[in-house]
Amino acid sequence: MAKEMIINCNEQEHRVAVLTNSTLSNLFIERADERSPAGNIYLGKVVRVLPGMQAAFVDIGLERTAFLYVADVYHDFSDLELLVDNDTEEEVMEYEERWNHRNNIHPIEDILKEGEEVLAQVAKEPLGNKGARITTHISLPGRTLVLMPTLEHTGISRKIKNEEERRRLQSIIERFIPEGFGAIARTASEGREEKDLKNDLEYLVRLWEKIRKKRTHVGAPALVHKDFGITLRTLRDFYTNDVGRIVVDCPDERQKIVEFMETFMPGERYRLDLYEEREPIFDHFGIEFDVKRSLNKKVWLKSGGYIVIEETEALCSVDVNTGKYVGKRKLEDTILKTNLEAVKEIAYELSVRNIGGIIIIDFIDMESEADREKVFAALKEELEKDKNKTNIQKISELGLIEMTRQRTGKSLSKILCETCPYCEGRGAVKSKTTICYEILRDLQRESLDPLSKAICVLAHPDVANILIEDETHAIEKLEKKLNKKIFVKTDNTFHQEHFEIIPVN
Repeated sequence: MAKEMIINCNEQEHRVAVLTNSTLSNLFIERADERSPAGNIYLGKVVRVLPGMQAAFVDIGLERTAFLYVADVYHDFSDLELLVDNDTEEEVMEYEERWNHRNNIHPIEDILKEGEEVLAQVAKEPLGNKGARITTHISLPGRTLVLMPTLEHTGISRKIKNEEERRRLQSIIERFIPEGFGAIARTASEGREEKDLKNDLEYLVRLWEKIRKKRTHVGAPALVHKDFGITLRTLRDFYTNDVGRIVVDCPDERQKIVEFMETFMPGERYRLDLYEEREPIFDHFGIEFDVKRSLNKKVWLKSGGYIVIEETEALCSVDVNTGKYVGKRKLEDTILKTNLEAVKEIAYELSVRNIGGIIIIDFIDMESEADREKVFAALKEELEKDKNKTNIQKISELGLIEMTRQRTGKSLSKILCETCPYCEGRGAVKSKTTICYEILRDLQRESLDPLSKAICVLAHPDVANILIEDETHAIEKLEKKLNKKIFVKTDNTFHQEHFEIIPVN
């Protein structure tokens, strides 16, 4: 499969799209004022110990106190895959079982006291009204290895099947790992030369020493180590040999990528292109259309059927319908074909939208047990391609599949949308910030009209206020780039998502 990584950067947000055969397969968005703390390491202060919950609340300097469960203080590794990559989870869980067998978990009141300082890493970012979940077992992911400074254990990714290769990697790690440290070989380590793994390990050990030194010079709460931004994290976790090229539209970000590749993948041959065309990069590659499509509840299938995706606080439901498809012969064949077609689309949508947690899929009822098995097997096969861990149950007699998908940050709709002020939370509209960024991108497209001497933007008052007060610098840069004056006007009759860009001759 031919893959490309398309990177769009500006002062407001960074967006990274992974294309597989020119089709959007993954999308990552990080805004300057909403950067996820996941992976960051903090020196925190225990503000409250809860024996009844066997947990503690820790002030790490974020808006809400972080949650630290007793097992995360002592020996829990269940969230390691969120900080590393999912292919290491089974080794971690196996080791956790052996550790649990040998060690008793002490009550949290015997381990932590209020006012005590702890060095901890964010395992799960804040979500909704919940604070971040943290762990004292630090993990530092590199390109080929994950260093675990607090645990003396080595492991190999389960996705590396060749036993000889697994033994080779285990031998390399055991030869070079410092005493008292642990490490897990990631999928990207397969086939790598010994010097590559050694360099990666040495870099991570040096990084840990810097973290330890900084810890002694700061007072809690304080940020001790900040993880990479979304661009470099995506390269670290998603770049493989089948990525044909990386395209970025920002010279500064391009330089960061070059430095990253030289540090983590020295000698790696890769293609890195700087996009300098006037047309926005996501428009050029057809990604913007896919992003907007991924916010729709209804997704049409090629046959004429459709699926409806509904995200709620507790779970996500997916409903499959025949729609316009009426088939040619038997009803059973029509239902089976629609369900099988829906399987691929569902797996794709879950990945692109980054939907996690509990998912209920309501397939069209199938009377035949053989047909149900075909649909279940097809879904299981598609989900095996997903980088996030999934757990799928057999189709029930009602035609429902219960499954879980590992949650890694907010879903796409949670990032791009906010609770609708018009329906009081029964639905969602794009946020005012999202509309502002769409306007800025549309203004860039106005450069294609050579006749206009100025541009007037008509928008909802709340959107216009953000443009005028918060995005003045961005407007001024566009005025210089387009050589046109830009006026922002309000219209109280406009829906929040509605805006107009009018050329002035």
